[in-house]
Amino acid sequence: MEYLVAVTDNSWYRHLAALLPDEVNFWRPSGNLIKNLQAGAPFLSKLHSSENYIAGGGFLVRAERLPFPLAWDAFGEKNGASSFQELRRLIQARGKRSESDPDIGCLILNEPFFFDRSQWIKAPEDWSRSIVTSKTYSTTEPIGGRLWTRKELLMLSVPFGKQVSPIVTDGTPLLGAEYLTRSRLGQGAFRILVTGAYKRRCAISGERTLPVLEAVHIKPFADRGPNRTGNGLLLRSDLHILFDRGYLTVSPDYRVEVSRRIKQQFENGKDYDPLHGRPLLVLPDSLDNRPSREFLEWHNSNVYAG
Repeated sequence: MEYLVAVTDNSWYRHLAALLPDEVNFWRPSGNLIKNLQAGAPFLSKLHSSENYIAGGGFLVRAERLPFPLAWDAFGEKNGASSFQELRRLIQARGKRSESDPDIGCLILNEPFFFDRSQWIKAPEDWSRSIVTSKTYSTTEPIGGRLWTRKELLMLSVPFGKQVSPIVTDGTPLLGAEYLTRSRLGQGAFRILVTGAYKRRCAISGERTLPVLEAVHIKPFADRGPNRTGNGLLLRSDLHILFDRGYLTVSPDYRVEVSRRIKQQFENGKDYDPLHGRPLLVLPDSLDNRPSREFLEWHNSNVYAG
């Protein structure tokens, strides 16, 4: 199994260690993304040289360049900053960039963990000062294997708290699509995965204006709907509201249905009636990411009122 050890800003780590969030965004103001690791691969945070220790980590969900406002909307303080303006200031300071809303490199991490100071692990013996971003290790190699068998990391291979680590009890990791299907993803990861699956376009209208596009749960999270792309749609904000309130739905064959109640209650609907019966304009390329028939039937039966 391959995993990543990445240089981590000490203040970012401490801010998040105080929050104990369910997910975090490990961002870089610029630079190449890590693309050779699968979803579910472990990520270890190595603090800067003044504290040359591995102090925590998480499990990779996705690596992607995101517009800075979208990263804030999806993760808020889980970006390691207390406010939108603070995150902007940090991006500009660390990246020496002047743009007001730049794209940033993001590694979305699930189930982050933060070791007590007594559990911090000294950086691997082959870690040199010339490494300024990250290094990939393998459990099949001597140094990577010894690091991963540290008792602090072995704790991740068994259930803890009310959650179960993505590494199952026999030591076999969940990776790739299996990890995304079986793990408890956070709301921020759900938003980014759905937005990416629909190529940043509204499934119904094809709209590309990112600030008005929202990741929608077909079966709401409050009703035990999971944070999976198969339970998601990317919709323009007005269509999101109508979908959530039962004024429109999507049939299991991916056609839009618009309720008569719009015209009856509001004496209008001219912008929405033409959508009735149309197929979705945008669908994810991967069949696994497309809306699940199970969740669409649930919405048709429990939310939509034709």
